[in-house]
Amino acid sequence: MQPLFAVSKLTLKAAVRYRLVLVLLGLLIGAVVLLPSVIKHDGSAQGFTQILITYTLGSITTLLGITTLWLACGSLAREVEDFSMQLVCTKPVPRWQIWMGKWLGIMILNAGLLAVSGATVYFLLMAKSRSLSPGQQKVLEEEVLVARKSAREPIPDLERFVEKAFQERIKKQAVASMDRTFVRKQIREQMYAQLQYLRPGQARRWTVKLEPGAAERLKDRPMFLRVKFFTPDYAGSNATFDLGWEVGPPEGHRRQRFANNLAPESFISFEIEGNHIGPDDTLIVDAVNLNEKPLLFPLEDGFEVLYHEGGFGLNFVRGLGIIFCWLGLLAAVGLFAASKLQFNVATFVSFGILLVGLSSGTLKQVVEQGGIVGVSSEEGIVVQKTLLNNASVYVYGGLKWVIDQVAGFSPVDALSTGRSITWLQLAQAFGVVLGIAAGLFAAAGIWIFNKRELAAPQ
Repeated sequence: MQPLFAVSKLTLKAAVRYRLVLVLLGLLIGAVVLLPSVIKHDGSAQGFTQILITYTLGSITTLLGITTLWLACGSLAREVEDFSMQLVCTKPVPRWQIWMGKWLGIMILNAGLLAVSGATVYFLLMAKSRSLSPGQQKVLEEEVLVARKSAREPIPDLERFVEKAFQERIKKQAVASMDRTFVRKQIREQMYAQLQYLRPGQARRWTVKLEPGAAERLKDRPMFLRVKFFTPDYAGSNATFDLGWEVGPPEGHRRQRFANNLAPESFISFEIEGNHIGPDDTLIVDAVNLNEKPLLFPLEDGFEVLYHEGGFGLNFVRGLGIIFCWLGLLAAVGLFAASKLQFNVATFVSFGILLVGLSSGTLKQVVEQGGIVGVSSEEGIVVQKTLLNNASVYVYGGLKWVIDQVAGFSPVDALSTGRSITWLQLAQAFGVVLGIAAGLFAAAGIWIFNKRELAAPQ
């Protein structure tokens, strides 16, 4: 393994020689220190968090991500173009060690830069938090500078009821001639809409199962409900809506009861008491619509319970660990493109792959509508099942699955909302992002690099 570490050492030296490290370190420190000075927050804990965590960590991830792609493409493609790689390959060094040595060197550089910039963000966050008012400092400590676990009510599986309703509808002559996939889709959407709508005066119950021992551990600790709802005729106005809440076992006489006035179309978090969890570690929450208009709570993210799990320091370190996994994937993508292509083309292809990764919405649309050719504008699905449409569903569906697995780990959002990033999530990020996604690019890149004729005219 000595050649592998020798290549990684040479990669680091090349980055230092081109002053990349100093320039990038200056940009990172500038983003962390200058950004909060230029953009002023509104004095609230939310505004403070938006700048000190969301903006700064987002800037760090963007700068390191772009640099990682550029350095990965340049460190391999440039050495092939200036014929220095041919000299290395004349030595008894397997090409896979050269490829992996490049990746290791880039990741050692990323680890150092991420550690320095991350530590700067953390200490700056702790220092500047003292400038907030005592009330906002309490909000910051309870809702942001903490690791809170999330729990939701499971989305019910209605496929059995959808199929039953479908069999009843196709008995009608007007429905029997329609596309069956479209009919099932309409029935499914109607059933889920009934579960999401809260009509005027109507009550809605959420039953959320917490972890074992939660009733005892969370006693006398504050918990939070995070809700988001929509209303049909909101249209961006400043209207707010009244909701009544009851928290605790319905058979108990000491349920927590209160009402609040909330704005729609945005996430809102408010505190509840932690003493109303049932003996089976189940939290029951009832909401009543006190308005004359219906409200819609999405099943996916309309209602969520947040409760204390740990401290912020380790949570922050685990978040940086997930960002490190992302950088490892980007380094593998850049080296994969440079294994065959020249520097300019490899850079273009790498950023193209990155853009595809950010377009999961388009991939989801193709899968849901059943193809890419002959889509009905009225029904939103393909009219005919062709070979191209079937192939596109499989290809786009596979890409979407991989992208969803990678994008499912979002440490910046979790840290800015005080959510817990568990060790299991960090292990899953290493396994999925580095083990599977980056591993596939690495395997393909090494195979291409092994087959490449370096002595061929460029």
